[in-house]
Amino acid sequence: MTQTLRTPPDSPGPPPTPRRWGRDLLALGRNTWRGLTSMRTALILLFLLALAALPGAFIPQRGPSPQAVKDYFVAHPTLAPLLDKIGVFDLFATPWFSAVYLLLFISLVGCLVPRTWEQVRSLRAPTVAVPRNLSRLPHHAAGTDPRDPDDVLAAARTRLRGWKVDVRDEPGGVRTISAEKGALREVGNVVFHMSLLALLVGIAVGKLFGYEGNVIVMADGSEFCNSGILAYDTFRPGLRVDGTNLDPFCVDVDHFSAQYRPDGAADSFAADVRYSDAAQIASGAAPTPGTIAVNEPLRFDGERVYLLGHGYAPQFTVTFPDGAQRTQAIQWEPVDQTTFLSQGATKFDRPGVTTDAERRRTQLAITGLFAPTSSGGDIVTSTYPAPTNPEVAADVYRGDLGLDSGKGQSIYGIDQSMVDQGRLVKVARQNLVPGQTLTLDDGTRIRFDAVKEWVNIQVSHDPAQDAVLVAAIALLVGITLSLTIKRRRFWVRVTPPTTGPGSPSTTDGRTVAGTGSSVELGGLARTDQAGYGEEFDRLRADLLGRDRPSAGGAPARDDVPDEQRDNGGTG
Repeated sequence: MTQTLRTPPDSPGPPPTPRRWGRDLLALGRNTWRGLTSMRTALILLFLLALAALPGAFIPQRGPSPQAVKDYFVAHPTLAPLLDKIGVFDLFATPWFSAVYLLLFISLVGCLVPRTWEQVRSLRAPTVAVPRNLSRLPHHAAGTDPRDPDDVLAAARTRLRGWKVDVRDEPGGVRTISAEKGALREVGNVVFHMSLLALLVGIAVGKLFGYEGNVIVMADGSEFCNSGILAYDTFRPGLRVDGTNLDPFCVDVDHFSAQYRPDGAADSFAADVRYSDAAQIASGAAPTPGTIAVNEPLRFDGERVYLLGHGYAPQFTVTFPDGAQRTQAIQWEPVDQTTFLSQGATKFDRPGVTTDAERRRTQLAITGLFAPTSSGGDIVTSTYPAPTNPEVAADVYRGDLGLDSGKGQSIYGIDQSMVDQGRLVKVARQNLVPGQTLTLDDGTRIRFDAVKEWVNIQVSHDPAQDAVLVAAIALLVGITLSLTIKRRRFWVRVTPPTTGPGSPSTTDGRTVAGTGSSVELGGLARTDQAGYGEEFDRLRADLLGRDRPSAGGAPARDDVPDEQRDNGGTG
């Protein structure tokens, strides 16, 4: 008796071989790639990208609106830190947004490459042969034509000019036409997705090799030159930009003008400038005059210079006890965008001071509020944004401003810690209008001279901006083609009359009175709700619904050249 040895159910099987592990990993990678490059995954990622970008439209971003972010923290002290932890204020630079962006890019590439080749093959492929039973199609018609099959097909080819047409022969002398129109619909679909891919690539290139910078320039002929990152107040470089090889150019801001409505609402802003590109700088040529307005940037050499904002800079002249004078105008920050009530600090070092200790005791700072149109009275406030009645509420501090302490401080204020330590002391306070003077206890005189205006300009460099524009236009063209063009097919089958004993026909096979070619028509729209029924009815009327001459009145059409028939002409 033979017994079969069986492996116990709980005994471990043989260990997997390296080849098996390789096959499993290959299958996992293949399935992952198929899932990632499916159109369904691409649509999901596109939806996630749009959903992830949505907060950027409602919540201020640090890049373009740093002050708005500060205001959001003040208005929402509990919510803002939580949003900041997940990077909502730098939304488009967060790792999770970049991950969705990258996955969408890979998915689109995986979807479009095979689909593009498939579309190219379909455009080059012949049309679909005539179905055996045309009566089963949604659109079908049949009739007879007294002409012979060649003439019927020639007339059909003429009517179908503009369609992709193939003529085929079937057994029994049957001739057919397969026609197709609307292939541009699929081309538009591919163009749309390819343009979307190009748009993503262009935006990525701009983020890598582009940069943006903001700088405040006095509108009194002051000059800004794109010489390096130190020339900017804020600079946001791309990931591959270190700020050492910026394209050189210079912009002189000669004048700024603003128009306001009676209610104080802004009507228009414009800055008159002169600019020199790299070639003008190298050759020493005169600058080119230009104007920068809201939504009308200055464009040259791939650079865009925008006018983002403006404000006021009170000008003060300080006369020290020894007769030395210092005059300075520096921008003050608007705290009310409606009336342009502004705050700031204008700081002075006393000339002729040789020691650090003495300099720290004699530094001056003029802080306070500036009203372009003062309401008058002891409390200065502004009632209109234009400088029709300027006044400044000046607080004068003397002592150590902390400028050499190694700590950064805002140009719009003083270091409050110096005030708390008693190293910076308020020595005077007075409201001043242009021309008025304030005298300190040591004989120093401070005169409010005038008001200057400053502009905030932004320089944007994006090497892919033209490519992004072309991609955006192509995207619109592609989706327009995809949504408006109808994809449809049309078939014609012409069967010659059956000849036999007693059949009235000519010796060369042409029909005569009482006989005719049997013509079947069929149509199919490949797009739902394409409105193909009306077009099919017109084709049917042109091919079957015309009044044909009787057999006795129809002359033989031997006078039609073969080349005319081949070119689609009728007999």
